[in-house]
Formats: sequence, C-alpha cells, structure tokens
Amino acid sequence: MVNRYRTTLAAVAVLATLGTATAAPAHASAVAPVSVTFAATDDVFISQAEPAKSFATATWMSVCGTGCGSTTGQRVALTRFKVAGIPEDAEDVKVTLDVVSARTTDTTVSVRPVTGSWTEAATTWNTRPALDATAIDSHTGFTAGSTAKLDVSSAVDGDGTYAFALTGTDATTTVLMSSRETGNRGPKLTVTYTEGTGGGQTDGPLPFTPAGTAALRASAKKVFAHYFTPYPLSLDNQPPASDYYARNYLKPEGESGKHAAYGGLLRDRPLGRDPIAGDYAVADFKTEVKQAIAAGLDGFTVDILSVTSAHWTRVQNLIKAAEAVDPGFKIVLMPDTNGLASVDSSTLATAMAKLAASKSVYRLPDNRLVVAPFKAEGRTAAWWSDWMKTMETRHGIKIALVPCFLDFNKHRDAFAPISYGFSNWGNRNPAANAGLGTNIDRAHGMGKIWMQPVSVQDERPNQGIFDEAGNTENLRATWKGAIDGKADWVQLTTWNDYSENTQFAPSRNAGWTYLDINAYYLTCYKLGCPKITNDAAYLTHRIQPVAAQPTYPQTKLMKLRGGSTAARDTVEVLTMLTAAGRVSVTIGGTTQSYDAPAGVSAKTFPLKAGTASATVTRSAAAVAKVVSPYAITATPSVQDLHYRAASSER
Repeated sequence: MVNRYRTTLAAVAVLATLGTATAAPAHASAVAPVSVTFAATDDVFISQAEPAKSFATATWMSVCGTGCGSTTGQRVALTRFKVAGIPEDAEDVKVTLDVVSARTTDTTVSVRPVTGSWTEAATTWNTRPALDATAIDSHTGFTAGSTAKLDVSSAVDGDGTYAFALTGTDATTTVLMSSRETGNRGPKLTVTYTEGTGGGQTDGPLPFTPAGTAALRASAKKVFAHYFTPYPLSLDNQPPASDYYARNYLKPEGESGKHAAYGGLLRDRPLGRDPIAGDYAVADFKTEVKQAIAAGLDGFTVDILSVTSAHWTRVQNLIKAAEAVDPGFKIVLMPDTNGLASVDSSTLATAMAKLAASKSVYRLPDNRLVVAPFKAEGRTAAWWSDWMKTMETRHGIKIALVPCFLDFNKHRDAFAPISYGFSNWGNRNPAANAGLGTNIDRAHGMGKIWMQPVSVQDERPNQGIFDEAGNTENLRATWKGAIDGKADWVQLTTWNDYSENTQFAPSRNAGWTYLDINAYYLTCYKLGCPKITNDAAYLTHRIQPVAAQPTYPQTKLMKLRGGSTAARDTVEVLTMLTAAGRVSVTIGGTTQSYDAPAGVSAKTFPLKAGTASATVTRSAAAVAKVVSPYAITATPSVQDLHYRAASSER
C-alpha cells in the first residue's frame, strides 16, 4: 500500500505567500468574441397521439409532455445542424440552440442530444430516433415572437453534424417556429468563441484514429485524472527559464535552500510558456482542460486541500475554466482529509455546496452530486454519514459518495452502507499491481461501482522513496487491471503531482508521450482497442543508473519502497505497428536489433551512458524513428529517478 500522506507543507507555505499572484502587465488587447449562427438543416415534430403521421410540412413544432391539451401522449421536436468553420484552437466556446416561440406559455422545454438516425420527411412517432436519457439544459417561460436559448455547449465538439430533441413536461403545448415559417425564424445554433493564439499544442498524431469526444463520453465508463492544486502551469506568470518552478523547485538551493538535502523539491515541471496578459491563472486552467479533453479524459478529480487559501481559489478557477471551455468536461469533488483535518462538517458542506452550483461539477443522471474524498478513512463512516445528511437537509443536495481509500479492504465494510462506489489510491509498481481484479470483484459483489487507479510511476525526492515502475510496465499493468476487471471508472493518479512524480500531464521530461500512450489504452477501455493505423515508437528511460551517486552533496537519497518490483536500469522501446517491423535500438553507441510484431509490444535493453534512439524499418524503409533528447549519465548532478519519455510521433 502506497503511503500517500502528502508532504505539502512547503507547497502550502509558498502558495500562501504567493496567494493570487498579480497578473503580468497587459501587452495585448483582449480578443473580441466571434459569433457564428447556423440555420437548421432539418426540423420536424412527432406526435404520440398520431404515431404514423409525418409533420414534415408544418410551419411550427409542438412540444408537450404526457397529455397535450385535449389529446393524449407527448409531442417531441427534432432539429439538426451542420457546424463548419470553427477553429480547432477556439477558446471560451459557448453553443446555444435558439428557438422562436409562436405563443406565450409558462411551460418548460428541455433539450437532449439525438443518438439515433432520422430524416425530416419520414420520421413519425413510430419511427422516432433514440434520444439521450439526460437533458443538457432546460428553459421555462416562452413569449410569442421572442427567442429562447438553451445551452448545448456540452454536446458540440467543433465542426460536425449535431441533432437535438426538444421535450416537455407540461400538458400545455409549447409551439415553436419551424424552418418553414416565413421570416427565417426557424431553429438556429449559435456558436460563440474567441480565437486562440495558436501557441499551445493540445493534441497531436497518434498511432490510431482517435474516437471523437462525443463517442468517448457516450461510454458509461469514465476516466478522470487527479488534479493537485499546488502545481498549476505557472505559479507567477514568468518565463519558464526564470519562473518559480525554475528558481525554487528545480534547484537544490531554491526556497533559501530548504530542499537542498534531497537535491531540490521537483525533478519535472509543467511545459513552460511565455508570460500572458489578463487573468493568467484561469487561462492556464483552460489550457489544462483542453489538454485533458484532447487526451480523451472525461474530467478531473480535484484534490481539495483547503476551503480558504490559494488552493481553494485554484479549485474554483479550475471549475470556472471547465465551464467556460466545455461544461461536458466534469470536475469530481475530492475533499482531502489530510489538508482538511481541521475543517468541521458544516464548513465543508457549505464549501462543497458552493462548488456544486456549477454545471461542470459531476453529478449522476439522478442528480446526486459525486463526492470522492481522498483518504476517506481520515474521517469515520459515521462522520461522512452525518455530513451527507447536512448536505441534503441544509443545502438540498443528495450525495453519491465514492470514497478513495489508502486501505480499501480495512474500511470497505464500514463505508458500504453510505457509499455509491469505492476506490483505492493504489500502487505504482508492477509487482503490487498484479492482481487488481480482486478489489474490483469485491466492490461489485457489494453492489458498488469501482474507480480503478491507473498510474505511470512514483519517485519522491523529499520523502526519500521511489517505486520501480519498470518503464511503461506499470502503466500497462494498471490499465490491464482496469480493463480485464471491468472497472466502472478510472482515476489517473495523477495529472500533475510533480512532487511525487506521478504526472500524466504534458511536462518537460515527457512531453505528451505518456498521454499519447494512455490514449490508446483509454480507447481500449471505453470502446474496444482501436486498429493501429500508423507506426509509432516510444522510448522510456531514466537519465542515470539507480545506484549512481549524485555530484551534489545530497544527504537524503531515495530508496526503493518495500514490496516494490526490483529496481532496474533499462531503456524500453514500446511499439505500435501496422505490421511487423525490424527495430534497431542504439544506446550509448551500441546498436541492437529485433523483430517487433504488428500491434503493441515492448522490449527492454540495458541502460548505458550516452544517448538512446530507435528506428523501425519495413521493406528497407524507415517507418518510425524516435531519438530521446535526454542524455544518460553515470554521474548525475542530483539523484533523478524519474523516467523520461519520447515519441516518434511528435
């Protein structure tokens, strides 16, 4: 069991000092929003009372619930749009379905995506398409001749064709203009956005054809990444060569030498960027949300360390950013019992209720708020039960509790009566992740969902301990456990905890490589493994042998965690190939070759000082080549056991 009690006091102290850092002087004017409107390509309504009749020539659309005036049965409106010309780097995107009312009614209409096929001319109640079970927005009160707007941002993912259904709950009929009404008053889709700068990479080439965001989100299986607020993209909006990360976290003498014993607090950091104007903190969170969406994630589980400090501000800004970028990207609230040890039940309830007001905060289809406390056993099951009652009685919010334990088996029985599901923080080495199905089966046997931790690695300089991940072996093993065990959800542990070196996020030491590899397994988990459509090779290795002594006078060195896979010094080549190929691997000037099969395979070679590269050939032609930019040395400046990663695709 990983002891995941965080050493966060240093991070908390510096964040308290930084607070909400002042923005850099504005050096560019704000980008004006752009609005584009698309008229419906098809629209029609269907009537349960006249199940075989087509209303394709009507100049109006009727919507009502069970019983429509003097008739029986429902009426549902269907409309479809073709969206084109939206930039891939568009920011602050909001999409509304605009409908004009033909009557004044005090009725409520909801909008939901249409998941089945239909045509305007042929669709009747009897041939109606399937609809999404969950409404994405509702509007109450219609005035004749006025436009009502329903927010459909969560269902629109750039250019493409989108269909929506308008449904009602009232017996009174809501009458809306169709596209056949004179005066161009039919349904419209309005997309409002600001143009991106083009400076940030949010996705890239993969060895398979990625499924769209809508297809991934349609899966009942969800994948979240654990967001740790001490390490956002920037702490002070300064150039990456001289920002807070560079000055204080990556250098042994940083923060007045407080991290000198272990050679500096961090070994990796987020990808750097130049200073930006305006509210850089929210802008950075928007970037991270876009990165996560591009990687196929459903959302973040956000670690809530405080309800008053800079950490609390960051949680709120992250939710604000998710709502601005795409409300369909969900934030799971994860109060951390380590950081919140002194916060009472009432205060926590008030804070969580405030966050729960956002559309981006994750709720189940029955509207229960998902709360997944980290180290849930830090409070008793009785305490959490009372807290849930407070949430319901004082704030009107029912809770679906998914406790994340450090020790699931010790506490599962006590928490079972109050929990919707379970999760464990998990382990970071292949030996400890060999039998993951047992916990999943136990949770399912108790009638609970299971959120499986999936991880890359774990090295903690400030705690003097590391796990042997075995290059990408641990990542592949944890995904195998989630897939084979039929886990309901997955939590990537973590998105950005750089102090524990568990991050998936695009970083200095790995770029997008871990997220790219992860995208393949995420797709396998949600939709079935995709066909490899282009050849790719990935290299992972440390920049020093495990036993190498640093030249910097560290007094605290990382040691292998008890029970971990044995430490090893290896370079791994992970290939995803359309057909078998010959792989030549050069490490420290020595070249070796092997035959790699079609599909996914991995092979390791001894680590040697120098550089590492791999080339895949087929029929004498190179089809993939990767050169690691990270030199390997036997005399590192500080002990650095973080696995680097490089890709042939970027």
